[in-house]
Amino acid sequence: MKKALLFGASGFVGSHLLEELLNNPDYKQVTIVVRKDLKINHPKLKTLIGDFNSLPGLKDQINADDIFIALGTTKANTPDPKEYYQVDHDYPVLAAKIAKEKGAKTVSIVSAVGANDASSVAYIKMKGETERDIIALNFDHTNIFRPSMIMGNRKEKRRLEKFLIGVFSVINPLMPSKFKGIDGKNIARAMNSAARNLKEKVTILQWKEMTAQLKN
Repeated sequence: MKKALLFGASGFVGSHLLEELLNNPDYKQVTIVVRKDLKINHPKLKTLIGDFNSLPGLKDQINADDIFIALGTTKANTPDPKEYYQVDHDYPVLAAKIAKEKGAKTVSIVSAVGANDASSVAYIKMKGETERDIIALNFDHTNIFRPSMIMGNRKEKRRLEKFLIGVFSVINPLMPSKFKGIDGKNIARAMNSAARNLKEKVTILQWKEMTAQLKN
């Protein structure tokens, strides 16, 4: 049986992914790294309290076969550009690097549709740079999930996002497949499934591929 390591367990996709991993019989242990205790009790769960700055100090407590990264923030929550980049790029890359040094074979990360390190759009460029730098770590398997609009009911109230989700729910059937919105819970299910089913060195999963994983 394997061990899983999850970053971003307190977030929307990450919270669903934590539930998926805890219920996955393939894993005997699920370790999460969070800034504060989530107050979740489960015999398979190991909680480490940490962030980007303290992560290197937790290295000796990290031991996993598969690492899952669902980290991310918003401009509203993190207006400083350097801090924003740290959360969305530096932290995922550092987490993946440490996990690989500790023996992880597979990394799965939530990115964004259109991610491209050569883009003139800052957000798309940042996501592309994150993908590029994690691929460069040379895991046995790298699974990159590129959702467009992430649908579903969040605990955190974001007025603009709520409006956009409402719009997407109407136009979704008309959108090209890779731009279709997908529920955060289904992204989590696809990540859990893909870690078990995909065998390519690097796999990019957009709406079509994520949806296909839900059937496995």
